[in-house]
Amino acid sequence: MLRDDINNAVKDAMRAKDERKLSTLRMMNSTIKNADIEARGQGKPPLSDGDLLGVFQKMIKQRQESVELYDKGGRAELADQERAEIAVIQAYLPQQMSEDDVKSAIAATITETGAAGIKDMGKVIAALKAKYAGQMDFGKASGLVKAALTG
Repeated sequence: MLRDDINNAVKDAMRAKDERKLSTLRMMNSTIKNADIEARGQGKPPLSDGDLLGVFQKMIKQRQESVELYDKGGRAELADQERAEIAVIQAYLPQQMSEDDVKSAIAATITETGAAGIKDMGKVIAALKAKYAGQMDFGKASGLVKAALTG
């Protein structure tokens, strides 16, 4: 489904002569193909839409890191270019959960999994990733899970 949406958006961007969007969408397609090839090499099927959301989040995180470096280096034009790419990629992600929603999802998942301590953190994170792929930042969520399990 996501692949079709991206391919259709590539055609639309070509018709509209939107070079920034077109290059970002092509880059997304390339990243998807590389991830599929990597999965095939491991004997796995092509990535599902849920897996693709994780790939897109990783792409966004890479660009956010680049924006910080470009801002520090005084390269505003490159930082703006990265921000534009982030906006295109984010259009294919579901709405991000608010911090309160993330905390309540973590509490519910801890209860569901029966997690008792920090040793169960992996189990909780895995359950969250299965349920909320693309909807929360798991880097921040892992800190919240750790705090919930220790405190």
